[in-house]
Amino acid sequence: MTMHEAALSAELVAVLVAVTGDQPRVLTTHCARALPAGPLQHSHRSLQNGLRQWVEEQTHHKLGYVEQLYTFADKGRFYASGERVISVSYLALTIEAAAHESGVGWQDWYRYFPWEDWRDGTPACLDAVILPALQAWAVSEPEFETARWQRMVYAFGLDGFTWSEDMVLQRYELLYEAGLVAEATRAPLSDELGAADPVYGLAMRYDHRRILATGMARLRAKIKYRPVMFELMPDAFTLLQLQKTVEAIAGRALHKQNFRRLIEQQNLVEETGVSTVGRAGRPAKLFSFKGDVIAERAIAGTTLPLARQAR
Repeated sequence: MTMHEAALSAELVAVLVAVTGDQPRVLTTHCARALPAGPLQHSHRSLQNGLRQWVEEQTHHKLGYVEQLYTFADKGRFYASGERVISVSYLALTIEAAAHESGVGWQDWYRYFPWEDWRDGTPACLDAVILPALQAWAVSEPEFETARWQRMVYAFGLDGFTWSEDMVLQRYELLYEAGLVAEATRAPLSDELGAADPVYGLAMRYDHRRILATGMARLRAKIKYRPVMFELMPDAFTLLQLQKTVEAIAGRALHKQNFRRLIEQQNLVEETGVSTVGRAGRPAKLFSFKGDVIAERAIAGTTLPLARQAR
């Protein structure tokens, strides 16, 4: 059978996200090297139903909010067996629970994308290693230099452009094209894995890190215009806990007073009438999301109140 005559296989891939201890977490399989994935079965009455069914079977973890991300069907997506594979990806939000299957566990998503965490300022790996490497790649072929540089300044916030937390996929794809991430140096959909890299992150099987980047970008954009954060929060929480959760997903520090003013203006939460002891020993009010928010009422024009950061 030639590559053009290869059988076609369809699979479902889940980017399952939680925030635990102020860290954004993603559920993984194959000892942190893959996302939960499984074949689409004829018995599934819908793609989303199929996703819920096999994720729960594979991980024993219930899914909350689910939305379709993207269908990955690029030419050249072949498994070693010769089957061409189409992957339908989904983003799902939940609260972390223990994984009981061997090789299944939760990982900090910045382990895969160290350059995306700006909560403590510009990541050191950017200026020290990544940007010089990209600049060298940009000038290595003069006929492409201008186009490559334009993509770099836009994706990485250079030369007067602002860093956009939503451009996770564009940054990863630039690093891939430049041959800087491990996935770029192996055959398509190969599951050959190298050691973790403190600068360029942990590689994943097949193109799962690209799928994860797509999910991160979608969620970072989503939290600006829809109240999906309640899926990541307990029933009762402090405003500081809510802010830390938003910061974890966005990878950016937020201005405390502006954040609280925004939450108040958008009428997202209500007091529970209960307080807890805060970090400084002072009582902190507990809040819950309002019912109409939990019904996913759209919010127009929300902008994250970012704290000032020097680049």
